[in-house]
Amino acid sequence: MDDQSDQDLSGEKCGNTIVRSMMEDWEDLEKDYMQLEVDHESYKKTLEELGLLQKKCLNGVAHQRYRMKKIHESLKRANKSDDPEVRATGKELNQKVLGRKNSLRDMEDILPHKNGLYLSIILGQVSVSLLNKADKYTYKHDYEKFKVTVSYITLALSTLLFFNPGYRWMDAVLHFLLVWYYCTLTIRENILRINGSRIKGWWITHHFISTVCAGITLIWQDGYSYQSYRFQNLSFSLYLSLLYVFQFFYQKGSLYRLRALGQGHDMDVTVEGFMSWMFKGLVFLLPFLFGGYFFQMYNAYTLFKLSLLPQTNEWQVTALAIIHFILSVGNITTTLKVVQGKIQGEMRSRSLTSKYKFNNGAAK
Repeated sequence: MDDQSDQDLSGEKCGNTIVRSMMEDWEDLEKDYMQLEVDHESYKKTLEELGLLQKKCLNGVAHQRYRMKKIHESLKRANKSDDPEVRATGKELNQKVLGRKNSLRDMEDILPHKNGLYLSIILGQVSVSLLNKADKYTYKHDYEKFKVTVSYITLALSTLLFFNPGYRWMDAVLHFLLVWYYCTLTIRENILRINGSRIKGWWITHHFISTVCAGITLIWQDGYSYQSYRFQNLSFSLYLSLLYVFQFFYQKGSLYRLRALGQGHDMDVTVEGFMSWMFKGLVFLLPFLFGGYFFQMYNAYTLFKLSLLPQTNEWQVTALAIIHFILSVGNITTTLKVVQGKIQGEMRSRSLTSKYKFNNGAAK
């Protein structure tokens, strides 16, 4: 009986201890919650103030651009003046206007941006502006990782299909993957451009057209024309996948070196061609790039010849011939313009360097 009483007493004490412990924990939690409420109120207030400040800055930038546009119109008239003093003042002011434009561009990099027509259709008015460098780097890194990951998958799938010619549904898996891939790229690259990326407009257009190309190939029914072109199409897919992977690693290293030297932009990305600042040391990659472009031209030629055969009844053949031709011409033209511009820039840079050295030598 005494043992039973002792056990009851011990149990009661244990229960009281647990209750006291729980109450103490709750009181500590209450204190933490009160501080959390204070912090959250402060956060809401700061967020409201930030929104108002962002709006004020955006209005200020718009006002600056409007006023500079008026000044620029006046500068055009000043440049036509016969008075040397007026032209000299106009030239000096023009330099200041250019400097101000660069400053405003830097300000806009950390201010919210409008989505644009395409993103507005896809995402509505949800803001996709990244307002700090850490978020921009993270998003850019995810973009690059996404591209190379899909390239590995298409490389493996194309290789598998290369040795399995009898499964049309497996081909459809590859084509559907490419449709999804290019659709996703167009969205991601528009977000990159909003956040300051200098990716050329042609490559975004290229991905829009490539989406259509992959979609048409997806619905191309199995038959004589499809089987005639299948081997060449898979060879092209293999070549592009290998080129993208190779180019990714090369450009990733170049981006790292340029940023380390302070010559790269925060949101620069790898692209199917290459950017003007990527020219140094990239000459060896040009033959592979142009090899892909001319392979695409050869695709257009093959499809065109195929469309003339009496066995070919599918409209997809002619449509794909036109699309491959457009993509090939666009890629070649854009890349040649970049190369030409970079060569001219290098020549001007060397000319100024030589002139500077000559003047220094003369001064000595």
